[in-house]
Amino acid sequence: MSTHAGASTRFSSSVYADRLSRAAAAARDAGLDALLITPGPDLQYLLGSNAQSFERLTCLVIPADGEPASVVIPRLELAALKDSAADELGLEIRDWVDGVDPYEIVAQGLPRPARVAVTDAMPALHLIPVAAGVGALPVLATDVLRELRMIKDTEEIEALRRAGQAIDRVHARMGEILRAGRTEADVAADITSAILAEGHTEAAFVIVGSGPHGADPHHEVSDRVIEQGDIVVIDIGGPVEPGYNSDSTRTYSMGEPSPDVAAKYAVLEEAQRAAVDLIAPGVTAEAIDAAARSVLAAQGLADAFVHRTGHGIGLSVHEEPYIVAGNSVPVREGMAFSVEPGIYFRGEWGARIEDIVVVTADGCEPVNVRPHGLTVLG
Repeated sequence: MSTHAGASTRFSSSVYADRLSRAAAAARDAGLDALLITPGPDLQYLLGSNAQSFERLTCLVIPADGEPASVVIPRLELAALKDSAADELGLEIRDWVDGVDPYEIVAQGLPRPARVAVTDAMPALHLIPVAAGVGALPVLATDVLRELRMIKDTEEIEALRRAGQAIDRVHARMGEILRAGRTEADVAADITSAILAEGHTEAAFVIVGSGPHGADPHHEVSDRVIEQGDIVVIDIGGPVEPGYNSDSTRTYSMGEPSPDVAAKYAVLEEAQRAAVDLIAPGVTAEAIDAAARSVLAAQGLADAFVHRTGHGIGLSVHEEPYIVAGNSVPVREGMAFSVEPGIYFRGEWGARIEDIVVVTADGCEPVNVRPHGLTVLG
């Protein structure tokens, strides 16, 4: 997923200074010498940078001992930092030119062997020479950065609210976009245009699952013509400046649904509501998953729910925490994730209801407020 956040739309430099400080402290607590962050969501989180990863190494080096962070970057890529907080934070820019070994530059000032953690977005192209440069196999920084990225700050929550409002406006336009006689691909093209028109920088994904295609949770689009009587799953989202994502699913009926479809959909609504109602600080991710699953199971629909109940969201569409069986992590104020149970009947139809919620001091705040019912169109 790519975004293009400019200097006017990223957060203030004080936000990134605080994140760098907390990341260094977390690395120190983990017994590391440094964090090495190449382009990707972690770099965007820590520096507000949308630099891309190429065959030449760009790497943010965060020493755990409190020394200032630095950026190792090809001289020809210096422009990629112009919209980041690097200059305002006074970070040392260690630029290099072809013929110089950037991995040795990264290792300068670190003990050898050095205990370092790398972002999970670092390509193997760089990981292997980084390991040689520091004299040891790095570990993933995921555990170190997990808490930082899972707990959203005030600025991030506001960005997620804006993203939620933007995608709600797109769903509000389905009456003019989604019609029998159109292909899924035609509908998806208009949805993509609407996503951009409503404030997103791109459409990260557009799922239009009509009729039997709705029974495939990750169906995207096809040339199938949408028919009267179809149930249609619309799952859409993308980033809003400065890069925080929307993700919302609603299900539509082309004409009045059959009594069987309506009854099963009513159970799905109850399952989604039960999961949302349970959310509060201290409740585990697996308990939220179980709340939705148990409602469906009680009505004989357990086998129709084939995926987890939710995923975290922020700079990445899918990130921690994951709302799934076996995840005993208690949710905490500031966490943001989807609640999206679904039911799927292979070869027939499917349905899903998805909202993004932010955990509050005593419950949660949904950032999507469109009606959850099976919306009848046409």
